[in-house]
Amino acid sequence: MALIVQKYGGTSVGSPERIRNVARRVARFHANGDQVVVVVSAMSGETNRLIALAREVAAVPSPRELDTIVSTGEQVTIGLLCMALHDLGLEAKSYTGAQVRILTDSAFTKARILHIDDAPIREDLNVGRIVVVAGFQGVDRFGNITTLGRGGSDTTGVALAAALKADECQIYTDVDGVYTTDPRIVPEARKLDRITFEEMLELASQGSKVLQIRSVEFAGKYKVKLRVLSSFEEGGEGTLVTVEETNKMEQPVISGIAFNRDEAKITVRGVPDRPGTAYQILGPIAEANIDVDMIIQNLGHDGQANVSFTLPRNDCDRAMEVLEGVREHIGAQSLHSDKNIAKVSVVGVGMRSHPGVAAMMFRTLSEEGINILMISTSEIKISVAIEERHLEQAVKRLHHAFELERAK
Repeated sequence: MALIVQKYGGTSVGSPERIRNVARRVARFHANGDQVVVVVSAMSGETNRLIALAREVAAVPSPRELDTIVSTGEQVTIGLLCMALHDLGLEAKSYTGAQVRILTDSAFTKARILHIDDAPIREDLNVGRIVVVAGFQGVDRFGNITTLGRGGSDTTGVALAAALKADECQIYTDVDGVYTTDPRIVPEARKLDRITFEEMLELASQGSKVLQIRSVEFAGKYKVKLRVLSSFEEGGEGTLVTVEETNKMEQPVISGIAFNRDEAKITVRGVPDRPGTAYQILGPIAEANIDVDMIIQNLGHDGQANVSFTLPRNDCDRAMEVLEGVREHIGAQSLHSDKNIAKVSVVGVGMRSHPGVAAMMFRTLSEEGINILMISTSEIKISVAIEERHLEQAVKRLHHAFELERAK
């Protein structure tokens, strides 16, 4: 008998029939003798509908009240799924985040989990019940409803698996696993049987949408065995996200290619080349809660420098406003933004022991006439910023150059 946590996303529970399909799948695991905890998202489109409704009432909704509103989407789903399970003759009980007592901090709309009281869930499991938990939500120490941010249901699933010491956390999505890249761009992309937490975290942070970044961080920290599966196909093994195996470390060199279209670049030109200038530029950006990715500083011939950095495209206008406010203070001659860039990243633990990955990447892009605007690296990742119009061409050529379509 295994203890399994299953998480189903919005598309998996997007209609009453799909909810019934989830119930039938859960019932099969229960029939095999497994203890099952199910975490569900709101039905597809419901969270966006609730946010839009809030903004019809208030242009800038109170974060506390917004969390109260959007958390109701998952509450509808847990009730419907329990009804579907009851209809199959099974005992099932629903829990909101507050009822479980998923304790979080008070950072509304982006709260972080502090503690989970797993005792009530264990009591239900021990008497044979299926437990259905609302993802994406928790409660702070004052009793306020909080939400975990976009993709937070993945985090709920992994956190519950860690608290319960589950044998496996299964993430059911609309794809049947993690691929070497997006099959919609590269039809030859190959599904991976397994991938390390490190690689998955890099792929997620660089644009892969299969798993939410925080959930992968959580799984890696608590060594939760994570498996990505399709909720629309039966019998597949999916992709196992697991700890790195030493004997697998050198094969393959590259595991996947991630990309992100939602990038922008800002260049601050003609700033004094002196200690503290970079902080004067990026400090106000950080205070505005805007994430910065790649950073380049070029020194000119006149004792002045240009500082460029990339950031999420949706934050570009706000960042420009922030910089306009400090432009005179930092002595910048001009500010420029470019919203027509994208980021492409190659990821693989094999890069630690195989030289030449960067050379291969740069040569491939050069042969295609694709100019590299910026570069950033980590131990197992190389990312480049390029013009967005070249994105699909770059992904296809790099996928072929590293022979990712071939099983290793």
